[in-house]
Amino acid sequence: MSQGITDSSLKHHLQNAKNNGVTKEEITAAITHTGFYAGWPKAWATFNLAKEVWNEKTAAFTDKEKYAQTIMFPIGEPNTTYAKYFIGQSYLAPISTSQVKIYNVTFEPKCRNNWHIHKAKSGGGQMLIAVGGRGYYQEWGKEPVEMKPGDVINIPANVKHWHGASPDSWFSHLAVEIDGTEVSNEWLEPVADEEYKKLK
Repeated sequence: MSQGITDSSLKHHLQNAKNNGVTKEEITAAITHTGFYAGWPKAWATFNLAKEVWNEKTAAFTDKEKYAQTIMFPIGEPNTTYAKYFIGQSYLAPISTSQVKIYNVTFEPKCRNNWHIHKAKSGGGQMLIAVGGRGYYQEWGKEPVEMKPGDVINIPANVKHWHGASPDSWFSHLAVEIDGTEVSNEWLEPVADEEYKKLK
């Protein structure tokens, strides 16, 4: 990572953008799109600077509000459309709906989605980019992988897996849908409580 990405001049430019009316949501979208070209290490360093600049010193009363102050992306609305495929409460916020579809998915502690498969004849799959809290990703037949901010998981098409929060932490990841042909999602059984409770 270059020194220039985290020096005071970039923070000055971010502060200038905020002073000129750029919102937290707008700067988050700009950094996200730039990350695909500049690389995620640089984008992640920029997110950390932007988080300092846009940090709102407002009282947060609920756990959700407190957690929202720790991430750059909006938590969004309750994920009612897919609630039947989740254990616990999740939230969904669209970050980009054109060119590349990107959604921020937030899980309350202990929340996780069911086992599922992103099916595709060719291409397809999904990329997860952890942006807040602590969570897990697991492929069928393999050990769970802990996810912390900055971690990236590439999920090939046709692989059975699940992802969600750790038992003691909120968790957010960007879900990036990968283009493919004849793509669909197959939702399967919930993650068994006895297996999930083994996570730390």
